[in-house]
Amino acid sequence: MAVLNFPDVEMLVVDFLKNRTEMSGVTIDNRPPAGFDGTQKTVLVSRAGGAWVDDLALDHPLVDLEVYAADKTVAHGISLAARACAVELEGTTYGTALVTDVAEADGPRWLPDYNRPASARYLTTLRLSISPA
Repeated sequence: MAVLNFPDVEMLVVDFLKNRTEMSGVTIDNRPPAGFDGTQKTVLVSRAGGAWVDDLALDHPLVDLEVYAADKTVAHGISLAARACAVELEGTTYGTALVTDVAEADGPRWLPDYNRPASARYLTTLRLSISPA
């Protein structure tokens, strides 16, 4: 049996979004920047679950895009831009992985972060299909 080398799906999405002009001026990472209080224009990328489907040789990770800003309207706009960019992940090769499909599991929704009361936050969840390249 071959050893499976799963890609770091968080960094796959982070690296893809960082290179998009639509996302300029927005911090994109899989962890909050130093001094983060939720008011900075930020997209936090986190694997939220998903599973390997052995018969299809596909990983189906669920990936959350948490979008923060100081204002609800700004956070919503960044969320829509990140959502539009993420759909274009299909066909992307990252190391030894190929993104074969991108689907929304849950579109942008307002989700206040009560630990960061000055922030505005939207959450989008994507389901990716990733196969060995």
